[in-house]
Amino acid sequence: MIDLRISLVQGATRWHDPAGNRDYYGDLLAPLAGVTDLVILPETFTSGFSNDAIDKAEDMEGPTVAWIREQAARLGAAVTGSAQLRTADGVFNRLLWATPDGALQYYDKRHLFRYAGEHKRYAAGRERLTVEWKGWRINPQVCYDLRFPVFCRNRYDVERSQQLDFDLQIFVANWPSARAYPWKTLLRARAIENLCYVAAVNRVGVDGNALHYAGDSAVIDFLGQPQVETRECEQVVTTTISAVALAAHRERFPAMLDADAFELGVANADR
Repeated sequence: MIDLRISLVQGATRWHDPAGNRDYYGDLLAPLAGVTDLVILPETFTSGFSNDAIDKAEDMEGPTVAWIREQAARLGAAVTGSAQLRTADGVFNRLLWATPDGALQYYDKRHLFRYAGEHKRYAAGRERLTVEWKGWRINPQVCYDLRFPVFCRNRYDVERSQQLDFDLQIFVANWPSARAYPWKTLLRARAIENLCYVAAVNRVGVDGNALHYAGDSAVIDFLGQPQVETRECEQVVTTTISAVALAAHRERFPAMLDADAFELGVANADR
């Protein structure tokens, strides 16, 4: 691995305005060309977190998928964030992962936010995703997934690769300020227990449901210490995470060698 430059794009997403949000976030991303390796947008960055946005969900051939691919190519960086996307199996809160070579991968939000009724209208994902970028293994997740440590757990392959599943865990979110303390606490917990960096992007402003968002986007190191934290405003920040520091920590404190082995299941995916 080499050191990785990460840009957190914390914006005030427009309500139910995909075209306007693509223009808005495109303007925020423009200065990042050539100066970053990874750009992270919030959850549902084209619409805000809304059950009603399902009626205008695009498909994988729509303008948002084309836009995120274009951004990755123009910036020379991986770009990620989630949007409501329709498939033959339903509408997913789908995190897109685009790279400059035109490749696209995706992760469908596994844990749907029952408190807001997301589980009634959206389809749940089944598989966890790990991508490789610039030598880093990266596990992207979406908002409510943060509350489920088993699904987030960084497993260690003792018999074959003798390595952890990932080096960096990403969370994209629309996490209201009323629950800011759990957001901050759980991000630190995931970094500490998984012996990895965590990069998390939340939105700011007030949405169409009158929910307030304080941002609190951050990059957190393997000790749970914030390397960068954002203020309660529109903000784009870039920081560099250290491959050498991560490797040294894992060698010095190899807790993964004492971890419990298990497999992730999806037995309740249709409930």
